[in-house]
Amino acid sequence: MLQAQVFLWVYILLFFPTSIVAQGLGVNWGVIASHPLDPKIVVNILKDNGIKKVKLFHAEHDILTALSGTDIEVMVGIPNHSLESLSEKYSVAQAWVKSNITAYMGKKGVNFKYVAVGNEPFLAAYNGTYNNLTLPAMKNILKALNEAGVGKDIKVSTPLNGDVYITPTYKPSDGIFRHDLADIMNGICEFLHKNNAAFIVNIYPFLNLYQNPGFPEPYAFFDNDDSNSMDDHGVKYRSVLDANIDTLVAALKVSNFSDIPIIVGEVGWPTDGNIYAITKNAKKFYNGLLKRMAKNEGTPLRPKQYPDVYMFSLLDEDLKSIDPGMFERHWGIFSFDGQPKFRMDLSGKGQNKPLVGGKNVTYMEKKWCVYNKDASNQKDSPVKVAWACNNTDCTTLVPGASCSGMGIDMNASVAFNMYYQMANQTKGACDFEGLAKIVKRDPSNGTCRFPIMIKTIQTTSNSSASAPKSSRSSTFGSSTSHSPFETHSPSPSSSPFHSPLLIFQFLWI
Repeated sequence: MLQAQVFLWVYILLFFPTSIVAQGLGVNWGVIASHPLDPKIVVNILKDNGIKKVKLFHAEHDILTALSGTDIEVMVGIPNHSLESLSEKYSVAQAWVKSNITAYMGKKGVNFKYVAVGNEPFLAAYNGTYNNLTLPAMKNILKALNEAGVGKDIKVSTPLNGDVYITPTYKPSDGIFRHDLADIMNGICEFLHKNNAAFIVNIYPFLNLYQNPGFPEPYAFFDNDDSNSMDDHGVKYRSVLDANIDTLVAALKVSNFSDIPIIVGEVGWPTDGNIYAITKNAKKFYNGLLKRMAKNEGTPLRPKQYPDVYMFSLLDEDLKSIDPGMFERHWGIFSFDGQPKFRMDLSGKGQNKPLVGGKNVTYMEKKWCVYNKDASNQKDSPVKVAWACNNTDCTTLVPGASCSGMGIDMNASVAFNMYYQMANQTKGACDFEGLAKIVKRDPSNGTCRFPIMIKTIQTTSNSSASAPKSSRSSTFGSSTSHSPFETHSPSPSSSPFHSPLLIFQFLWI
């Protein structure tokens, strides 16, 4: 009897994933970080947590190599800056497919499912730059995939922001595509329909709350009562995400493409850098989302099945632009070193289970750089701290963030330590003309954590050269009908180290 029980447990461990996840759940994996985690460790994080779908913003050799031989479904992106050459020269599309798709296929290759051509290319902030390039680029990529014999297995689409559709009445059932994009969207929908590909849309309930004073906070989540719901001809929408999805469903129906499947390419909640961007809210949002997905019930306008959803994102990225908000570097459900930020049951059963973190992560030495209050040149402190913040990540210091309101000394220590850690603990990086000193006792205090950077590997490609968009701001045109469930759109990325001066207005108050 004992032998039989042992055999049963061995069978379970071998043939069942460590974690069961909600059907259709995936995650975005971005790499705009000063110390990116070893891709092999990241892939093990995905496997250990049972995540079988991943979305990449661009093809990177080390990541694709790490994904080879796994059953993880991969959606690989192509940056917007490549759209012009891809649309104009078919040979460029052929070369891209050869280098980034067929080179990684085979018996133990990458399980490619989608190529995402461009990333939110129709944002108003781009001033129409990519409007006439996106569809021709999609067509050339598909043609190259077909020529390579993999076009039936690998679909082609383009991730779009929720601002490509509107609703004049604020009700989801009246959704239509924006008038200025009507012809373009019709062409893209025809392409998707013909090739059995999904419409990919990025939706951010957090931004509704962040950018709209008076937005009902419960409506950004999933557990609302009727007092915080949207009434659409008797249908109650209790979450902005569901309302947004159905606005797209309605727009597709108006355009006679009501059967095109939908994928939510990005949705998530940041954990720092803003009064709303806290772990408690992120946990609440994901808990509601995962329970919603686990029920496998659709939205009122598509009631049979909930769309596939890719969480944004897997890891924090400390080099992302903070122009749209200090929260931009804190979207990960895992911190930069692959450790989970909060308990999260990916099955959607609400069991409050811990995520499995990264294993065999190698850290730098246990030492930190802090403010030296005994230094003689204290009058230079504001200038030195400002310089440090302009060259590192001080997003935890803004009002409402994890290190805010802890005093001048703590502000300076946070800035100096982040600069020191991101500079690989180089001795000269903890000086600031005597205003900083190295300590071996962790100065973390309450919610304010002082990280130690990880030892990172040299990648074989330049991730920053083809980095995905990393800014998000409201860029609606004046003709757009605003509604409480519209998704606010990103704007182009900028220098990763640019820190708005407002971050220093409170450092020495």
